[in-house]
Amino acid sequence: MSYEHFHELGKQASVATIAAWAAARARLPFEDERDFEEAHRGFLAAPAYRQIMAEAGNVAWDLGAYDFLLSGEDFESIHPSLRRQAVLNMEYGLYEVVPDRIYQVRGFDLANVSFVRSDSGWIVFDPLTAKETAAAALALVNEHLGVRPVVAVVYSPSHGDHFGGVHGVVDEADVRSGKVPVIAPVGFLEHAVAENVYAGNAMNRRMFYQYGSLLDRSPFGHVDQAIGKAVAAGSSGLIAPTIDIVEDIEELTIDGVRMVFQNTPGTEAPAEMNTWFPDLKAFWAAENITGTIHNIYTLRGALVRDALEWSRQINRALYLFGRDAEVMFASHSWPRWGNDRIQEVMRVQRDTYAHLNNGVMHLANQGVTINEIHRVYRVPDSLQRQWAARSYHGSVEHNSRAVINRYLGYWDGNPATLIPLAPRESAPLFVEMMGGADAIASRAGTLLADGDHLLAIEILNKLVHAEPDHVTGRLLLADAFEQVGYQQESPSVRNSFLAAALELRSGIPTGATPKSTGPDLVRALSTLQFLDFLGIRLDPALAGDAAFLINLITPDNGETFVVELSNGTLTSLQGFLADDADLTITITRSDLERAMTGAAPLHQQVAGGTAVLDGDPTVLQALAGMLVQFEPGFAIMPDTAPHPPTQATDPFAHSALGDSSGG
Repeated sequence: MSYEHFHELGKQASVATIAAWAAARARLPFEDERDFEEAHRGFLAAPAYRQIMAEAGNVAWDLGAYDFLLSGEDFESIHPSLRRQAVLNMEYGLYEVVPDRIYQVRGFDLANVSFVRSDSGWIVFDPLTAKETAAAALALVNEHLGVRPVVAVVYSPSHGDHFGGVHGVVDEADVRSGKVPVIAPVGFLEHAVAENVYAGNAMNRRMFYQYGSLLDRSPFGHVDQAIGKAVAAGSSGLIAPTIDIVEDIEELTIDGVRMVFQNTPGTEAPAEMNTWFPDLKAFWAAENITGTIHNIYTLRGALVRDALEWSRQINRALYLFGRDAEVMFASHSWPRWGNDRIQEVMRVQRDTYAHLNNGVMHLANQGVTINEIHRVYRVPDSLQRQWAARSYHGSVEHNSRAVINRYLGYWDGNPATLIPLAPRESAPLFVEMMGGADAIASRAGTLLADGDHLLAIEILNKLVHAEPDHVTGRLLLADAFEQVGYQQESPSVRNSFLAAALELRSGIPTGATPKSTGPDLVRALSTLQFLDFLGIRLDPALAGDAAFLINLITPDNGETFVVELSNGTLTSLQGFLADDADLTITITRSDLERAMTGAAPLHQQVAGGTAVLDGDPTVLQALAGMLVQFEPGFAIMPDTAPHPPTQATDPFAHSALGDSSGG
C-alpha cells in the first residue's frame, strides 16, 4: 500500500521534520541488524489469521492493520529508528527459545506469552492482556507442539498486560482447587489492584494519549508501542496468585522444572521478578530488560520509578545469572542468544539506567531544574549508538524530568512557579499582550513554515486555552503537534502529540479500547482498598457539613471497619468498631463483592437478607448522593463542551475503575 493512500489521514511531513529524519538516519547504527536476526530466530509457525475477535464482538487484535510497515517504504512521517522498532515488532506466531523446552508466542498482544514444557504440561509465563489473545496463543502452541495441560502460571510484573488474559489459559476452578498454582512476586495483588483503581479513570483517559489506542493505524497515526505492537482490546481478568515469591532469591521446582526467582521490586513495576532456569541456562528478564529503555515516568500516570535501583537489579542479575546464561528472553521484544551477546545487552541497559540517574542528578546538583533538564541532559555517545539503549517506550526527555521529580519533586525552586495560575487563567493575559488571537495565529503560521514547531506550540497553547473555540488556533496547534509527533523516536511521545492533534481537530474520539479492569479486579480489591476508593469518589461539595459513622462487618473473614464522614472527608479504619455508629452493616465478603461488581446491589441484598442493617438506613442513601461515577471522556485539550461527572445510585457499586496496561 503506497504512502499516498494514507494522505487523507494526516498531513505531509514538513521540511524540518524531513531534515530531522535525515539527521537520525545519519547518526544511528542502521548497519547493525543483529536484532532482526534474533527477532526471527526460532520461528516455527504463524496462524492463517491476523485478526482476533473479542467476546464482546469488537476486534480485539489486528496485526494486519500494520502491514503497511512491511512495504519497505521509509515513511517521512515516522522517525526512522521508530520504524525499525515497529518492523521488529511485526514478528508474529510461535517461536522456539530453547529446543524442546521453551517457546514464545509473539505478536498477539502488547506482551509475549511464554510456554515452558514441564514433565506433564505447560508452565505459562505472563498470559497477555486479554482472554481472547491468550487463548489463541495457547491454541497455536497446542496445535503445533501437541496438546498439553497448563500446570502452572507465572505473573512476572504487576501490570495488566502480564495477567489480564489468564482466563484464556487456565480454569479458575483448577487454581482454587490447588491443581494449578499461580506464582507471583510478593506484593503483586496489592499493586496490580491499587494502580488500576485509585487513579484508574484518569489513567484510562491518559492511556489514549500514550498508547494512541484510537488513532488510525497508518504512517500518520499509530505505528507501534515500542515493547510490542499495541494493547489488545479484549476481555481482561485476574486470578489471584496462590504462591508468593517472598525472598530476594527463591527456588521452586514445578512439575520437574527448576526455577530460581529474583525479586526486583521498584524497577519496571513495584512488584516484579526475573527467573533463572539453571538446568537450561536460560534467563527470563521479565520486563526489566527488553528491546528498549523503558519508562521511569510513564505518561499514562504511575508512581515514578527508580532508575538507579533498576540498574542495580540488572547488575545483580548479570552477576547472579548473566555470566552463565546462553539465552535471555523476556515478556516483550525478542530473545538474545550467546553469552557474549547477553552480557553486552545487560551491561548496555544497566549503564543506561545508571547514567540516567547519575547524569541527571549531576546536573541537578549544579542547578539545572526539572523545567530545563530535558533540554540539557544527554545520553553518552557510546550508548546512543547501541540499539539496546534507545528510549522507545520511555524518552530521554520525560525520563530525565522523572529522575529530578523523584528526588526533588515538581518544583523548580523559582517562587514564580510555586503558586502558578492555571493555563485558562493566565492565557487571556498572554493573548492580550501578544496582540490578540489573529496576531498569534499569523505568527504561529510563520513559525510552522520555518520549522519552529515548539515555539509555535508555545504561543498557540496560550491561544486555545484563552479561546477554546478559536478554530484557526486549534487547527494550527494540531498541525504543530502533528509535526513534533512525526519527529519522535518514542511511540509514547509520538502518540501523545498525535492524539492531541486528533482531539483538537475532531473532538474526543470513541471506540473499543483495551480493557485491563473488570469484575476480577474489583473482587481482588481488599475491603480497605475498596473503602479508600469510596473516599476518592466522594465529592466534598456534595458532602457539605454532613457527618456520620458506619460500622462494616464481614463475618466470614472476621474483618471489621469504621467508616467516618467528617469535614467533607471519608476515612476508613480496619480492625475497629464504633460504639456510637449511626449504622452497622453486616455482610459476608463474598456478598460484598457482588455489591462491588454491581451483580447484586446492596439495596437488593438488604431486601433479600444477605446484608443486614442495624441503625439508620438513610445514611446509605446520603452517602450514595455524595459519590460520583468517574467518566473517562474528560477533556485534556481545551474543550468547549463541559463533561460533568454523574452521581452514584448505589454507594457500594463500583464506578468505572479505568484501564491501564503495562509500561
